[in-house]
Formats: sequence, C-alpha cells, structure tokens
Amino acid sequence: MKMKKILFFLMIVMLFGSCTKDLNPVDYSDINPSIFPQSEADVEAMVYACYYPLRGSWWDGINSTSERGIMFVLDATTEILSGKFSVQQYGHLLNYGPEDEDVTYFYDGNASTPGSGFYNKISRMTLAISLIEESKVSDEIKKKAIAEIRCARGMLAYNLFDMFGPIVIAPLEVLQKPMVEKPLARLSNEEMVKFIEDDLNAAAADLPLPGETEYGRFDKGVAKMLLIRLYLHEKQWDKVLSTCNDIQGYNYYSLVPDYVGMWDLNGAQNCPEVIWAIPCNYEGTSENQWQLMALPSNYAPMGGWATVQSTWHFYDSFEENDVRKTMLIAEYTGTDGNVYNRSNPGDNIDLGPIPLKINPDDQRSTSLSTVDIIIYRYADVILSKAEAIANLSGPNQEAMDLVNQIRHRAGIPDKKLADYSTLDKFNDLILLERSHEYWCENGQYRADLIRHGKFVSRCIEQTGSPYANDNKVVFPFSRRAVSEGKGLFIQNPGYN
Repeated sequence: MKMKKILFFLMIVMLFGSCTKDLNPVDYSDINPSIFPQSEADVEAMVYACYYPLRGSWWDGINSTSERGIMFVLDATTEILSGKFSVQQYGHLLNYGPEDEDVTYFYDGNASTPGSGFYNKISRMTLAISLIEESKVSDEIKKKAIAEIRCARGMLAYNLFDMFGPIVIAPLEVLQKPMVEKPLARLSNEEMVKFIEDDLNAAAADLPLPGETEYGRFDKGVAKMLLIRLYLHEKQWDKVLSTCNDIQGYNYYSLVPDYVGMWDLNGAQNCPEVIWAIPCNYEGTSENQWQLMALPSNYAPMGGWATVQSTWHFYDSFEENDVRKTMLIAEYTGTDGNVYNRSNPGDNIDLGPIPLKINPDDQRSTSLSTVDIIIYRYADVILSKAEAIANLSGPNQEAMDLVNQIRHRAGIPDKKLADYSTLDKFNDLILLERSHEYWCENGQYRADLIRHGKFVSRCIEQTGSPYANDNKVVFPFSRRAVSEGKGLFIQNPGYN
C-alpha cells in the first residue's frame, strides 16, 4: 500500500505538471502565491514535484539507468563501464568537452531544449519552499514538506557539485523577479559545501526516522547518507565518522545476507540494508532501463541494445568466489544457439562482460524493468566509516573489521591488518572494495577515485588515453551556460 501511495502521487504530479510527452512538472515560478498552495493536498503535490527530477526516467530523471542518468555516465569514466560510441566511449577515455551534450546536459539541458537540465530544478525547489512557508497550512505540515524539499534540493545540488564543481545557486530574491535579467556567478567551493550541508542538516532534523515514512520517500537516513557523501568529497573525515555513527545510532539498518537478492523484482522493498531506492513501474512514473542498455539483442529470453559493457580488467579484479562478480555475465548462450564468452565474444562482450546487476523481471515485455533502482545502502556507511577511521588515526583493527564485514557477505576471506598497515595500502583496499560493492548503482566510484587522486592515473593505466589530464576531474559546462553568465560564469579550467 505504501508503494502504491507514492506512485499514485507521482502520477498526479506528472498529470498536474504537463500534457506533453515530456511530462514536465509544473513550474511553480508561474503560480500566484496568493492562491497556491491553499491546502495540504497542494503542499503534497509540490513536495512530490520536487522528487520528480530525481527519479529514473530517460526524459528528465537524473537517476535514469540509461545514458541520460548519472550512474551510466559516471561509471563510464572508470574501469566499471566501457563502450564503442557516444558517452560510454569518450567518457571512458576522459575525452569530453563543452560541445558534448551527453555530459553538459545535466547542468543546463541541450541545444534543442535549453534550460531543461537540472540546475533550474534547484531554483524551482527554492521557490516551492518559499511558497510553502507563506501558505496557511499547519506548521507541522510545513515542517515536514520543507524538510523533504530541502533533502531533494541537497541531493540534486550535491550531484551537480560532484560532476561540475560549484554551480550557480540563484537566491530567492532573484527568482522572485523573473523579468529582471541578473547574471550570476558560480559559488565558491566553501559556499557550495555550506549550501548543501545546511540543506541536509535541516532535512535530517525534521524528517521522520527510518521506517516511519512511505517507501521511496526521504527520511533521516537518506539526509545523513548524503552528508556522508558530501564529507567524503571534501575529505572531512571527522564529520564522515560522526555521521556514520549517527546512522548506526538509528538501530534500523543492517547488511542482508543475500547481496544478489537485493536486485530481485521486490528485493529493495522492506530491505534493512536499503537507505533509499526509487520505485519503478510500467506506468511511466519511474522506470528502470538497465536491461535494455546492458543486454545484447541475442540474450534470452529478452535482449536489449548492448549499449554498454564492463571491462575485462574490472572483471579480473574480483576474487574468484566473490558473489558480486556473478552479476557480471562473462558467458551466455545466445538465441542463435552460439555460446559467447571471452574467447568467443562476438560484438557484445569483446570489451568486457555484461554488467547486468539487476535480476530478471519475468513480467518484462517491453524495454523496461520494474526492478527498483537502489541508490544508497548501509554497506556504504560501513565502508565510509572504515575509511574515515583509517584516515583520521591510521589503519587499525576496527577499520579492517568493518571492511571484512563487507567481504564476509561477499563470500571471500578476511583481509589481515598487517598486510594493509600503511594508509596508502588501506585506501587502495577501500577503493577496490567500493568498486566491487557499488558498481552500477549511483556512479559514486568516480568520486572515490578522485578523492584519492587515482582518477586520471587509473584511466591512463587502463586505456592509455592521451585526453586524460587533471582538468577532467570535473565535467565542462556548455558554452551556452558560460555565455549566458555575461562574464560572471567561469568555465572549468582546461575547457575554454
């Protein structure tokens, strides 16, 4: 019933927001604050509209499992994913620039639909908060609604910050005067971090505890998990550690024994390891396109487009009995009766195995699957805590025990502290475990490599790319975004 509730409201928002194919949500900047919102239902609709850009949709969902989503693009810049064309190819070589809309799109859309990217969604959330604050609904309704929107805004702002560095955050007073042209500069790094941190701390204070809200909606655990990602990004190890302890203090989350089972059709629902997942369905509210992206056309019982592959280097980095490796399909029998594997790859696994990650959906009769999209899991808390402990006080047994919790669940032997007694060796172990644990989830491994100074060197090591350089740790903005900034908006270095 809870899942049906959130899906129902999402469908209301979609219908309320548009009658076009793109299903754009309502632009609250065009709503008269004197008449809207008037009721709890109005506020609820505004809240769900702020979830809208975070869903899994090819058209305009940042968590799409297609090439239009952050997981696909970010993992394609690492050894996890590769491909022969488009962003999966030039991303893998770190060969992207301001003209490549597959990456600039996330900020400000593309040439045919300028402004359709995600930074404008942050402005809409800012306006929504203001309208709710001025509404006549009860303070209790206001507090919960604003907490959800601030969590959504913090999540979206963090994702863009991770990709592009500091971005423009339009203040409310500017948004309230849309007819006045006012170019804005990007925030400083410190201002950007504070903006995200303030949103997420405020959200964590007022959101319900884990288990006390509908499946798919935000709670304190989601806000805290996002804070962990922010603090890892900034290498604020003390805050990483304290926030991990906060999440563990809820006494709600735990590792589940069956890693593979989390990606069953109903695996994420009521799972004590899942911190946040996006419900998917066939009605178009949110959708999982991963099987369409990853499966070859000759894969039984239903194939896909074989848009992307993993890499053999990544496959070979797993230990033999690691259960997480079983979801990388290194051999299959095609509908033509031929067996395809490393020695007979055909065109579909010549670069690497099939990165399936999600399990079969027996009801799948289209290009889509209804397997929910898992974004954050408790395993991330455990590995983040291990990393924080080691980087605060050096590798110790407590940190190694945390790593071994993850390895034990994967079915592989414990590591010994004596073999990873230096910080460099321990961080390398953390990076390896992160890549094995979270491949094809939310694309966070790119940020992990960057944090430890391995992003560019790893690309050169794996691909020999002549395009890899330190400027590629952030993506470029489009030339349109820079031009509209009237000299105040500065492009990232190396992309002029």
